[in-house]
Amino acid sequence: MSKPFTYSISSIRFDENYQPADSTRLTTNFANLARGEQRQTNLRKTLTMINNRFNALAHWDNPNADRYSIAVDIVSADLDIEGNGDTFPIIETLKTTITDHKDNTCIDGMIGNSFSSYVRDYDFSVVLPAHFEQNPGTPPEESFGDLHGKLFQDLLHSEAYQAQFHKKPVICLSVSTSKTYYRTGNQHPVLGVEYRQDDYSLTDDYFFKMGLTVRYFMPKGSVAPLAFYFAGDLLSDYSDLELISAIATMETFQKIYRPEIYNANSAAGQVFQPSLNYQDYSLTQIEYDREERSELAVKQGKFTQEAFIQPYQAILDEWAANYVVTSETAQKDAAKKRAA
Repeated sequence: MSKPFTYSISSIRFDENYQPADSTRLTTNFANLARGEQRQTNLRKTLTMINNRFNALAHWDNPNADRYSIAVDIVSADLDIEGNGDTFPIIETLKTTITDHKDNTCIDGMIGNSFSSYVRDYDFSVVLPAHFEQNPGTPPEESFGDLHGKLFQDLLHSEAYQAQFHKKPVICLSVSTSKTYYRTGNQHPVLGVEYRQDDYSLTDDYFFKMGLTVRYFMPKGSVAPLAFYFAGDLLSDYSDLELISAIATMETFQKIYRPEIYNANSAAGQVFQPSLNYQDYSLTQIEYDREERSELAVKQGKFTQEAFIQPYQAILDEWAANYVVTSETAQKDAAKKRAA
């Protein structure tokens, strides 16, 4: 029987003085901004955008749109496989904290938001291209993403995670450019208008294996829906301010990284097909090199293969084979298969 894995969690403040840690993936959105000559200006402008968007959405009892400010911490989880102190950076997410300047209080924001994973780089930049090269036009193996999904669930059930966080993370990402989204009649007071897709994307399937369901909402003032990945009930498990903190943070990053979709000059209609070839959009004043980010993903995937997958292959295989998927996740998988 394989031994339980040990996790440790640390955090660093994402502010204008932020310097990426050596273990941080350089393709991660927040790390990419903290490089180059304009790094401090990039960071300052990003945080201003987050605060402005938060106050625009949390508009009640906020006449001057300056009641709240957001602090963002980068939460890093390291995995010690053999219990000898040697760790590998397994997951990075963001945690927001809300300061209410009217009441002079601090309020927990969302845990999750962004999602960074070297193992995901390995899956999508090493495993998947190799599969498509050998089997053009065919879906990946059914086991694709299994290890990553189990590692993520194991982290959430670990003492290290539960000692610091009382809720499961909500990951907020861009919608897929390969799918079409249809506006529904459902509208949430904070999340906005709900959309539904014509089919699950590969990313959706990957997050299902992490125990997360997806729903798509376009908040008021947004021009495209965001994909919210969550466990439990997105609409009742989190407060309005928690949801707003996720929207403000991740919509800001998406405006920077995918302006063709999230900084377009017109909003998504009843039927929406996201495209990075769309030309009618505005650029933020924040520098970002999308091409470099794509190239680095391949390097990071190969690094994961050499530093994590290959050295610990036997241990990982044995652990994954014996890992018991939670009943909640099994129910989600079953529901997904019924809907297919």
